[in-house]
Amino acid sequence: MNILFTCAGRRTYLLKYFKEQLGDEGLIIGADMQLSAPALSAADVAVTVPRVYDVHYVDRLLEICRQYQVKMLISLNDLELPILADAKERFAEAGVCMVVSDKHVIDICFDKYLTAHYVQTLGLKAPKTYLDLGEAKKALVNGELSFPVVLKPRWGSGSIGIEVAEDDSDLFVMYAMLKKKVKKTILATASVGDEYIMIQQLIRGKEYGLDVMNDLNGNCVAVSVKEKLAMRAGETDKAVTVDLPQVREMGRTIGEHLKHIGNLDCDILEQDGEYYVLELNPRFGGGFPFSYEAGVNLPKALIEWAKGNDVDPNMLQPTYGMTFAKCDYLVRR
Repeated sequence: MNILFTCAGRRTYLLKYFKEQLGDEGLIIGADMQLSAPALSAADVAVTVPRVYDVHYVDRLLEICRQYQVKMLISLNDLELPILADAKERFAEAGVCMVVSDKHVIDICFDKYLTAHYVQTLGLKAPKTYLDLGEAKKALVNGELSFPVVLKPRWGSGSIGIEVAEDDSDLFVMYAMLKKKVKKTILATASVGDEYIMIQQLIRGKEYGLDVMNDLNGNCVAVSVKEKLAMRAGETDKAVTVDLPQVREMGRTIGEHLKHIGNLDCDILEQDGEYYVLELNPRFGGGFPFSYEAGVNLPKALIEWAKGNDVDPNMLQPTYGMTFAKCDYLVRR
């Protein structure tokens, strides 16, 4: 059961979690553009790959899978998910179980405008979202929308390019600035057409991170809810596991209908007693360690599912009231 992690980056903890559960049954293989990527220090085998948009990227991954007899591939980066989803058949032919959702799922989650509309089709709330600057301005004038508003890339990753406009002047200046800025970032290739900047209602209140866990057939098996206590560089820095049935059921509704594979990192905001779904990321997110440390053993479940074994749902339930905080440490490369 050799497992390949692509775009390993800084996810040292995730490779360690899988290694803990895998034991001596296989190897953890980490792939990144540079061997200096911190997470590769936790891998049994470290390999380099080209950038995700390189025409040879998928071929290189398949070469690694064949060389090391990889049985499971786990992606840790938003930008490569559409590329890997398109190549699922090629990996299946090579005997690789990809923990990557189908293309239509990736499209819904990666396109934040589609995300907002999809959430509403499920009867859940999402922030009011506009692609056209003129339409957003009209909504501000007639009272459907009010300042401050959030501007963000439609096809986004992490916290790249997120701005808050306090008034008309901010809105027009920031919109024009982001139009140019996004085209100079790694998001440029993913951003298509002219409507790649969104104007969105700003929701202020408590923020929750959900791990919505599906099996390899897309069946929802569990949801872990954490209240975010602090953020850092776009990721959860401190959090506590909480028992919120209403929010947990929102996650289950999404998981049952979306039918993603593996983990779905979901952000939900609370304002005036209402819950709004902000983002859906069909991968392990920066908030997963808070679930794992509270007892959610999704790594073990994925390994067992890949073997064709059943999993006790209790192993995916967190202990409530567990608070954790991240910290930095050095690894030698």
